[in-house]
Amino acid sequence: MDEMTNGRDLAPVLDRVDRTLEASLERLFDFLRIPSISAQPAHAGDCRRAAEWLRDELAAIGLEASVRETAGHPMVVAHDRTADKSAGRLPHVLFYGHYDVQPVDPLELWETSPFDPRVVRDEAGARIVARGASDDKGQVMTFVEALRALKAEYGALPLRVSLVIEGEEESGGANLLPFLKANRDELRADVALICDTGMLDGGVPAITTALRGMVGEEITIHCANRDLHSGIYGNAARNPLELLSWILASVRDHDSGRVVLPGFYDGVQDPPAEVRDQWRAIAPSDAEFLGPVGLSVPAGERGYTAVEQTWCRPTFEINGISGGYAGDGFKTVLPAQASAKVSFRLVSGQDPVRIREAFRAHVRAMLPADCTVEFVGHGGSSASVVPADGPGLGATLAALGEEWGRPAVTIGSGGSIPVVSEVRQALDMDSLLVGFARDDDRIHSPNEKYDLVSFHKGIRSWVRVLEALARDRRFAG
Repeated sequence: MDEMTNGRDLAPVLDRVDRTLEASLERLFDFLRIPSISAQPAHAGDCRRAAEWLRDELAAIGLEASVRETAGHPMVVAHDRTADKSAGRLPHVLFYGHYDVQPVDPLELWETSPFDPRVVRDEAGARIVARGASDDKGQVMTFVEALRALKAEYGALPLRVSLVIEGEEESGGANLLPFLKANRDELRADVALICDTGMLDGGVPAITTALRGMVGEEITIHCANRDLHSGIYGNAARNPLELLSWILASVRDHDSGRVVLPGFYDGVQDPPAEVRDQWRAIAPSDAEFLGPVGLSVPAGERGYTAVEQTWCRPTFEINGISGGYAGDGFKTVLPAQASAKVSFRLVSGQDPVRIREAFRAHVRAMLPADCTVEFVGHGGSSASVVPADGPGLGATLAALGEEWGRPAVTIGSGGSIPVVSEVRQALDMDSLLVGFARDDDRIHSPNEKYDLVSFHKGIRSWVRVLEALARDRRFAG
């Protein structure tokens, strides 16, 4: 494994990371002890305390760090201005993370206090257990500790680094986009580094290059002007639950699994054959992917694996239906209205506005003349894709592969990370999503954990990545 980077020997920095791991772990524990639950007003003071703690840590290693006010919880912004500019223009990276955490309920399912971090060692290895260990304090601290080691060994970073750490990611993040827009000139860089992602099973390092967008809709169909007796009015009066179920079922063709809305697949393209081949080689099989949730057969589009259906194909999902009587016992009611919550996960090429309009038009076209419908939109965002030749991607993959001793891969994600599109919208920047979480980290659940090897090698990985980005010719200017 080559520890030299453009004439600089990385071995002393990596050795420092190894020698000071216990001190790094103790700093992480101090961070984890702060119950910064952004969704609960009672913890507003703890969120500020977490922001101030992080500001002080960044200032202690020589960054210009400050706590910035928003309409909600504060942001932490920091800049390092010590990079050696003698070699010409240096790349500038913006690191994003969040210091807030999810609520801990149900508390009785935690084996120990969620804000009393500990290392558990057993036959499965060593893991850090605490709320926020993986999402996202452990991930944030891998980057901070890498900066600490580089500056301690060389006195300067190999490139320009800025950080923005928010405190509302777990409660909607309403103030991030306005903050980025208001501070565009200060925060704009060559590329954003986002750590809120993970690796594949077996410790395969990965960069998430495709995130799906989303459209959420709430639909309510009104028929009769009041609930009716099903014996007296059944058959004669329209049943909104039946009507709603029929309309929703018609959105997908059940033979092919495809969504039938006009224009739904306009602009949608499959990944290149070599990418699909790589995914099939590294990703779980259908049985492995679905088995843990008690299933085995993919239910979406025919001709795609379960992983492909979540990583690179759009979807339509019914998230909930309500109406009529659902209490104890039995009531023969014909309800006056019925409601559903539905969502579309979108891939590159799809316009969320057009998808919403197509869905509403489909519903209205199937509605009988004496029934009405109401729609309430719940968010709409486009998919995010990092191009295969995007700045920094190749260098970062190579650096991760060097550290983990196996080729790093690019993967997709079925979910959405709003900050990626917000960084694009506000700062006109691409993002590299690099994280070291595992699928079994139990984020948002009791007994959240972060593997000790993820923390340790995560620090070492960032050392290598920052050095690799510093010499990436794609940033030359």
